[in-house]
Amino acid sequence: MPTTTGFNHVATITADLDRLIKFYIDAFDAAITFEMAAKDDHPRMIILDLGGGAALNAFEVPADEILGDRRRQGGRGPIDHFGLAVDSLATLEATRDRLRDLGADIGEIQRLGSEWSLFFRDVDGMELEVCCHADE
Repeated sequence: MPTTTGFNHVATITADLDRLIKFYIDAFDAAITFEMAAKDDHPRMIILDLGGGAALNAFEVPADEILGDRRRQGGRGPIDHFGLAVDSLATLEATRDRLRDLGADIGEIQRLGSEWSLFFRDVDGMELEVCCHADE
């Protein structure tokens, strides 16, 4: 049995923290649980509660300091993407519609093993996934 109980948070970087915050609040009803202003030795950051004990930590840095190509697998750095969990296929479908209404670049809901999966890109172009268990 694993020692861990799941993911605590995923950390990402963005050149426009306010835009990223708005996207996750609008798309997933995320809530800001922590904010820190930029300091000489640390960028501005926020922690967004994504539910279920999972969080997204986001740091704001100048665009020219962000390495890689978020739209190309293998060019995204050491974290290729992360998956957000929802409780049902109905919630996944509602999330797809909400993402579409926000103008997100989204794929189609597909069955991947025992999960339903929807890939999308956030406002920075980072590929992410929303998943739910597929009832048999």
